[in-house]
Amino acid sequence: MENTNQWELSSFKKGQPRWCPGCGDHFFLASLHKAMAEIGVAPHMTAVISGIGCSSRLPYYVNTYAMQTIHGRAAAIATGVKVTNPELTVWQVSGDGDGLAIGGNHFIHAMRRNIDLNMILLNNRIYGLTKGQYSPTSPRGFVSKSSPYGTVEDPFRPAELCFGARGNFFARTVANDGQHTVRMLHAAHEHKGASVVEVLQNCVIFNNGAYDPVYTKDGRKKNAIYVEHGQPLVFGENNEYGLVQEGFGLKVAKIGENGVTIDDILVHDAHCVDDTLQLKLAMMSNEEGFPIALGVIRDVKAPTYDEAVNAQIEEVKAMKKYHNFAELLETNDIWEVK
Repeated sequence: MENTNQWELSSFKKGQPRWCPGCGDHFFLASLHKAMAEIGVAPHMTAVISGIGCSSRLPYYVNTYAMQTIHGRAAAIATGVKVTNPELTVWQVSGDGDGLAIGGNHFIHAMRRNIDLNMILLNNRIYGLTKGQYSPTSPRGFVSKSSPYGTVEDPFRPAELCFGARGNFFARTVANDGQHTVRMLHAAHEHKGASVVEVLQNCVIFNNGAYDPVYTKDGRKKNAIYVEHGQPLVFGENNEYGLVQEGFGLKVAKIGENGVTIDDILVHDAHCVDDTLQLKLAMMSNEEGFPIALGVIRDVKAPTYDEAVNAQIEEVKAMKKYHNFAELLETNDIWEVK
């Protein structure tokens, strides 16, 4: 894969983004441009694939190979791109509706197969392009145009879905936390296999305030925890709180109270094959008195589908007498008609 590490930010920019002012898609696009330039993979060695929705307009604004496909099928098309041309770096961009409703089946199987895709899930808990219907991630009781009395459904939790489908990489960030988002995109690219980055963002028109507790820098200090492999799980304005194990679960403890010291605080292990603690971190919520986990929560090495299937093709070809269609025709009797 070509990697010059000399690409300018402008090399990846294209067009004039057409999203509502203040939409989280603007923040994410700026982070993606920056990450692409820093990663250094050439634009002609990069592909961005999307489905349908507000976030799925993004391929028009990157100067790479790009394709906006059909609703819910981004993962299917991205899979084909990666398997047929494994040298490409493939970014798949989906919204929570596009990626987890009609596209949910493709999402879980991309995880299960461990295809080397950078899968971005822009989660605003609403259908924005179709004007404000509740989505698979909208909370129970959510009032929208399609649930005027409140939805009676429980939502998908993307981390739970990813882990349940045997995903090996899951990270979470907030759209307007630019520096952190860029780091998460770097980490997703470095991981070989299906990597999911959940991006929390507000829809300023139909679901503004969905992530208010963590949508400001001060809010994140109080209501989020930045997890980092090998580091203690501490948070708070002065890192005065930490996570400790209580039975089979987690508990928030204040360091220095009730005999709790920094040595009692759990240390994050993103590379642990056993995902028990990682899933507990990913599932924490402010509503249950926990901080929201941001950062790389799981990052485990495993064989990738695209490498395995291409290796299998080469192995089978080596055993055959023919290696292409012309050679196949010549394996049988040949008559020359004059």
